Amino acid sequence: MKRIIAAALAAMVMGGAAYADTVKVGVIGPFSGPFALQGKNFKAGIDAYMALNGNKVGDHTVEVIYRDVPQADPAQSKSLAQELVVKEGVQYLAGFYFTPDAMAVTPILKQANVPMVVMNAATSAIVTKSPLVVRTSFTTAQNSAPIAKVAVDRGVKKVITIVSDYGPGVDAETAFKTAMQAAGGEVVESIRLPLSTNDFNPIMQRIKDSGAQGLFAFLPSGPPTLAFVKAYNETGLKAAGIQFFGTGDLTQESDLPALGDAALGILTTFHYAVSHDSPENKAFVAAAQKALGDAKELTFPSVSAFDGMHVIYKMIEATGGKQDAQKAVDAVKGLAWVSPRGPVMIDPDTRHITENIYLREVSKAADGTYYNKEIQTFEKQGDPGLKK
Repeated sequence: MKRIIAAALAAMVMGGAAYADTVKVGVIGPFSGPFALQGKNFKAGIDAYMALNGNKVGDHTVEVIYRDVPQADPAQSKSLAQELVVKEGVQYLAGFYFTPDAMAVTPILKQANVPMVVMNAATSAIVTKSPLVVRTSFTTAQNSAPIAKVAVDRGVKKVITIVSDYGPGVDAETAFKTAMQAAGGEVVESIRLPLSTNDFNPIMQRIKDSGAQGLFAFLPSGPPTLAFVKAYNETGLKAAGIQFFGTGDLTQESDLPALGDAALGILTTFHYAVSHDSPENKAFVAAAQKALGDAKELTFPSVSAFDGMHVIYKMIEATGGKQDAQKAVDAVKGLAWVSPRGPVMIDPDTRHITENIYLREVSKAADGTYYNKEIQTFEKQGDPGLKK
């Protein structure tokens, strides 16, 4: 079977797919199941970009084809990527909410002559697996390091870390520990949980018993983060004065109505907040909310998808619609622009995005809605996990 796929990929690259009036982009993500909201935000970001910029690059029409992977499934992700390349003739692959799904596809990129634009998956190492990977989202290391300094600056010297036991979680834990120690603090205990964990009450007791003044958490956005924040309140950790620090996955905007007052005061560092005050973001939010149909569902994968399409449009422009993966990637190394999240750049060495990271506090507006209020900016942050 592998030989048949390899032969099909080679035939496609050598054949008529080298140039096309319609340039197809294959997007893989969770469009059903427990993480469907994240896939919906991929599509909203893409639709918003095309609404604001059109569906053509020069004489070439851009067509987006979606494939659903409801939850992390590397085998299915790779199979769908092969189907998109061989049967649909896509010139670009994009999306990828989960790290294992993105990792599984990197081996086919060179042979297929197709770049990958990662719109979420946040393990640092993904971009090292193929020179044809570009990421427009973030990494957990990038978001986790700044908040360690925030904790120490606020007098919290002893912290316990709780992360999901997979690539992004390990990256988050490592980056936080390194930054915490550099700032003069201490990680008293580190807990890694199965990715499927949804009952966090037993963990809350361990946090109480650890002697930590604060906790740092990373979990993938969706049901796990909602359950964790609720358990933090319901088991008395907030009342006991144990401060909560995390990445913005924990307080994505779409979850804030359900969390309510329980989330107030939680501090997170993240690359984007829907409340970010800029003309670029206001235009983006209006277009993305229109695409979603429900303004309350807008959350962070949308902006990475929006910027991912910007990168793909620049790739199409640079290659003149021809299928040349390396030329496409080379064309966006060092690319800089003003995103809805602020100024960004594709690092020419790592092919990962350099961006501002914001300290946010969950706050309540005068109209009773909850939002992430940006209170500090860490400018031009790269990924500490990719530094040599």
